[in-house]
Amino acid sequence: MAETSERTRGAIGPIHAVFLAATTPLFLGALLSDIAYSKTYEIQWSNFASWLLVGAMVLASVALLCAVIEFFSDRRRPIYLLVLAATWIVGFFDALHHSRDAWAIMPTAVVLSVIVTVLACVATWIGFASFASLRAGGVR
Repeated sequence: MAETSERTRGAIGPIHAVFLAATTPLFLGALLSDIAYSKTYEIQWSNFASWLLVGAMVLASVALLCAVIEFFSDRRRPIYLLVLAATWIVGFFDALHHSRDAWAIMPTAVVLSVIVTVLACVATWIGFASFASLRAGGVR
């Protein structure tokens, strides 16, 4: 017999899952780079954080687009969409703040990076909690 999988209400798609899962380590890397910069004042750490934020924002934008599309389809999850939108907004302001001079971004950069990392973790948690609702039928 063929293995079947049934997609239930609230489950995110696989492409959406990939982009959502990729945002968290990039935001976390930006946070760790900001912490390293605050301890060492090596300007390259600030550059690393800026580039990691750009990558995270590109992936978060695609995940947000997928979430909006899935919101208007039959699978509605407004809490997830709101948390992901908040992640994108705070990440956008964090990226704008990182575009300043390296000396001028501290200590606000660390605070914004902590907030966006926590929001990204919560959005990923909510997004992947729906995967528990996927059921795969075994061979019978």
